Amino acid sequence: LRDVVGRAGLSLVVTAGVLGEGLGDGLGDGLGDGLGSAAELELVRLDADAEVAGIAKCADSVLGRTAGPEDAACVMFTSGSTGVPKGVVAPHRAMAGTLTGQEFVSFGSDEVWLQCSPVSWDAFALELFGALLHGGVCVLQPGLRPEPSVIAGLIAAHGVTSVHVSASLFNFLLDEYPGCFAGVRQLMTGGEPLSVAHVAKAMGEYPGLRLVNGYSPVESMIFTCCHTAEERDTAGSSIPVGRPVANKQVYVLDERLRPVPVGVVGELYMSGVGLARGYVGQAGLTSERFVAHPYGAPGERVYRTGDLVRWRADGVLEFLGRADGQVKIRGFRVEPGEVQAVLMRHSGVRQAAVVVREDRPGDKRLAAYLVAEPGTVLDPADARAHAAAHLPEHLRPSTFTVLDTLPLTPNGKLDRQALPAPDLSTTPGGRAPRTEQEKLLCDLFAEVLGIPEVGVDDDFFHLGGHSLLVTRLISRIRAVCDTELSIKTVFEASTPATLAERLDGAEKARPALRRRSRS
Repeated sequence: LRDVVGRAGLSLVVTAGVLGEGLGDGLGDGLGDGLGSAAELELVRLDADAEVAGIAKCADSVLGRTAGPEDAACVMFTSGSTGVPKGVVAPHRAMAGTLTGQEFVSFGSDEVWLQCSPVSWDAFALELFGALLHGGVCVLQPGLRPEPSVIAGLIAAHGVTSVHVSASLFNFLLDEYPGCFAGVRQLMTGGEPLSVAHVAKAMGEYPGLRLVNGYSPVESMIFTCCHTAEERDTAGSSIPVGRPVANKQVYVLDERLRPVPVGVVGELYMSGVGLARGYVGQAGLTSERFVAHPYGAPGERVYRTGDLVRWRADGVLEFLGRADGQVKIRGFRVEPGEVQAVLMRHSGVRQAAVVVREDRPGDKRLAAYLVAEPGTVLDPADARAHAAAHLPEHLRPSTFTVLDTLPLTPNGKLDRQALPAPDLSTTPGGRAPRTEQEKLLCDLFAEVLGIPEVGVDDDFFHLGGHSLLVTRLISRIRAVCDTELSIKTVFEASTPATLAERLDGAEKARPALRRRSRS
C-alpha cells in the first residue's frame, strides 16, 4: 500500500480504522505524472479525526474545486510484468464518456444497480456512477469481496434490475443460486471468456434478461466493446465481444499496423473517449503501449492491447487470447512475471518460474516452481507465507513446488512442458477426524478440490484452493449442513478442524429467494 500511495504521488489519504496502518510521513516525492507529490503524506481518519478535524461540520455544498476533462479522475493499479504494478491514470473524460451518451445497457432513473465489485476495479465506477449519473438507485454490498450469498440476497431484497459480475461469478451464481436473477433486467459480465453453456442456460431460465458481454482493458475505461447475447451465439464455440461502444474505436492490425481482412487474426488497438493518459511514473511503458495513431490526427494516440482478435463477417469481434504471456484468472489480469519477481525476493529462492496450469478444464491456477539457494533447504510453506505477505490473493500461486533445477529447452528457455504437475497429496500420518462434522468437512474439501482425500489439519489453500473454490465450498456446506458461512470465515479457518469449530456458531442457511416486485 505504501508503494502504491508513493507511486501515485498522493499528498492526502482519507481512511478509517486499520486501513491507514503502515502509512506514515516521508513517502518521498512520488512519481506523480502531474497528480501531485509531497514529501509528507497527510492522513485524514474518518473515525478518529472526525471531531478534531470537524469533518461532520463541513458544508455539503459545492467544494470550490473544479476539474477538466483531462484531469485525473483515478489511478488504477494493475499487474506488471517487471514486478512493479502499473498505475493507469484515467481522466474524467474517460469515465464520463463511457457512462453517458451510451446504449450498451439502459441508463435510467428507474434502474436499481448493485455495487459488488472491489473498489480497485474500473467496474466499480460502472456500478456506482452508472446509477448516480442518471438518477438511479445504487445498492451497496458491504465488505471488500463479492459474496455470492449476499449478492443473491440483495438482488431479491431490493429489486435490483442491473447487475455486473465477472464471468466466473456469473457462472457460479447461475449454478448455485437458482432464481437469483429473477427480476433483473440487464446483466453485464466479462473479465474473461464467457461460458457458452452458461449463456445458453441463462437465456433459457431468464428469457427477458438482457445479457451483455463487455470487454476492455483498464487502459480504456470499463467497456470498449459490448455484445448482447443472442440465441445464435449459443451454437458457436465462444461468445463474441461485439462492437465498439459510442465514441470509442477499435482497429485490428498486423505487425506493420495495417488493417487485416475479415476472419484474419490480428492485434487489437483502441482509441477514443475512454483512453487513459498512461501509466503514472512510467513514461517508457506509456510510450510503448500508447502509440501514435496510424490513421488519426497528429498527436492522437491508440492503445496497443496485446489481445488477439478477428472480425466476423457481420462486423462483430471475436476474442482469441493474448499475444504475450499475460493471462486472466477468475477475471483478474495477471502477469506471471510480476509474481515471479516477488518470489525471487525471498532470501532462500535462487530461481523461480510461475506458470498457469489448467489441470482440470476451466480451472486455471498459478503454479510456482522454485529452486533453493545452494546449501539451504527451502520450505514451500515459507514461500507461500512470503507470497501472502507481498501479493494480493488473486496473484498468489495455488501451489509451490521446489525443484533441484528448472528444466530448460535446448535453446536455454524454460521448458514449460517438462515442469511436473504439482503434488496435491495431503499430509501423511495426520490425525483422524474426531467428530462427524470434521469427517464431513474433510469429504467436502476433497470433493470441491477434486482430490481423493483431505486430512483434518490440511489447509484448503495449500491444496490448491482459491477464492472461487471457496464459494463452491460454502455452497456445498450450505446444502449439506444447512449453515451459512462467509468467505472471510473460510479464509480465517481454512482447515476442516478449524472450520468445524466455526459451524456451531454459524447462522442457519437463508431461505430460498423469492421475487419481490418494486412498489
